[in-house]
Amino acid sequence: MDMQDSTLAQAPESMGHALNEASATAADAGTETNAAATAEAEAAAEVLMTDGEEEAIAEEAAREVTLESLLADALALLGKDGAEIGADEIRRLRQNFAMLHKSAPAEGEDAAPVDEERAKMAADIEKAIEALRAKKAEWAAEQEALRAANLERKNEIIDEIIALAEDTDNVNRTFPRYRELQEEFNAAGEVPATEETSVWKRFQEARERYSDNLKINKELRDYDFKKNLEDKEALLVEVAALKDDEDIIGAYRRLQDLHNRWRQIGPVAKELRDDIWNRFREASAEVNKRYQAFFEARKAREAENEAAKILLCRQVEEIDRSTLTSFISWDEATRRIQAVQEEWRKLGYASKKVNRQLFARFRSACDEFFAAKAEFYRNTREEINANMARKSALIARAEELKDSTEWRKTTDEILALQKEWRTIGSVPRKHSEDMWKRFTAACNTFFDNKKKATSGQRQTEAANLKAKREIVTALKALVEAGTDKADAVAELRKLQDTWKEIGHVPFRDKDKLYDAYRAAVDAVRDHFAIAESRARRERFEANVARIEGDDNKLFRERERLLHALDGRRADLRTYENNLGFLSAKSKSGGSLLHDLERRIERLKADIADLEDKIKIIDTRLA
Repeated sequence: MDMQDSTLAQAPESMGHALNEASATAADAGTETNAAATAEAEAAAEVLMTDGEEEAIAEEAAREVTLESLLADALALLGKDGAEIGADEIRRLRQNFAMLHKSAPAEGEDAAPVDEERAKMAADIEKAIEALRAKKAEWAAEQEALRAANLERKNEIIDEIIALAEDTDNVNRTFPRYRELQEEFNAAGEVPATEETSVWKRFQEARERYSDNLKINKELRDYDFKKNLEDKEALLVEVAALKDDEDIIGAYRRLQDLHNRWRQIGPVAKELRDDIWNRFREASAEVNKRYQAFFEARKAREAENEAAKILLCRQVEEIDRSTLTSFISWDEATRRIQAVQEEWRKLGYASKKVNRQLFARFRSACDEFFAAKAEFYRNTREEINANMARKSALIARAEELKDSTEWRKTTDEILALQKEWRTIGSVPRKHSEDMWKRFTAACNTFFDNKKKATSGQRQTEAANLKAKREIVTALKALVEAGTDKADAVAELRKLQDTWKEIGHVPFRDKDKLYDAYRAAVDAVRDHFAIAESRARRERFEANVARIEGDDNKLFRERERLLHALDGRRADLRTYENNLGFLSAKSKSGGSLLHDLERRIERLKADIADLEDKIKIIDTRLA
């Protein structure tokens, strides 16, 4: 009898538990036959690591991935046999191709035009990847069919061994055929993973059954046991050497091969079976521990990569695109995205169950960003073109006005052009600086010309300032000197006419001087206002008395006064409305404010006077 089941090829997560269970089962049974109890653990062991190997990851990270290199890699894989094409290699091709094919547009104002050659190359890569997947799937189907055929053949062999074992009278004579059947079984190849444990268990039971019934001479039996013992001792030496092998993955895979070879070797003497099996199992456990530790370390790295990739996904997802309202802000955000993408490429794989999900999440976030950027560029292109047209029109008008000599009118228009310029949004950066230089050059040319042309006006303005100050002084003297009313009124009109005839004064003195002038005029009027008002009322009553009795004339005069009253009231509403929009913070604003207030007071006085005159007429019409 021989113990041929193994616990080595389990997935890393359950390996330790399966080994302990198998060991306990073998110890309790005390014979090599009980090793079959570990068959269930062994079935899980057939799942080997198919993710990217450390060497492949390092090699891929060390070189720059381009469409050309991906196409070359895909074509090279297509040249291989289906058995040599790894699923992880196809997956890496697809992921790298997706990253390149979905990469950000070149930084700048507009996306780069479609490169037909690169588009064709991308299509070739997609076809190559699909061909690889089909080739791999075809090979897998062939292997599955082959394993099914192997299973059928092995079951036939087992049935024949059982039949030989049942023929106890001829068991010695059938021994050569028994050996042939063992060799045929070992040569039959792999079976489906779900059937491997059960078929090996049936094979082991059939062999043990035949061996127990074998009635060959002791010399032949001992020779067979000795030969099997030598073969298993040699395997023990090979297993012991694996624990120091630096290639942990390779050592683990070679261990699986050694276990297959152990199964193929026949039984040893009954008293040696437990010992030889325990030594082989313990040596295998050392290799398995290193393999387990390797995967635990890899799992830790995958957890770190997963956390890092989640963080990178959040960095892209948390960019507030509502704040990106200019080309500069979009370009800055694009550089941030590209830096994050570069960090992503440097990271290794996360765990298999989340790696593809994280990649899809990251790619989706990047795609959404660049789609929003493209939409922003499309939506703002019309606005930018409109801005450029408006600024071009302002430049053309400024250049038309730069040589004008209508200083006041042109100054106001150029100031309005400058104000409008500030309200217009951005234009393409390649034109922005040139347009600004042209506009400012035209404006500066006009103001430089104006400064040269008006430098001779300063003396005239200074003389005008002196003359108007003298008028203000003369107005004040009318009140202070006790001048007769008639003479004062005549002098007031004369001084007002003279003020109007005098030209401009320096701009910085204009508002202050005018305020002083208006105050002096108001003071004269106030000083003589009561007598003038009474005189006007007496003259009006006298005129009404002359036409009293002629209702038609009185009515026409009343209509004239009503029309004038409506006009004054309308003016009052306009001034009061304008008053609400003025501010006294600036000098010019304060001057306009005071002027409006004076006009409002005069309008109120006129309205009261008109209403009084209408009442006088109404008493005559009653």
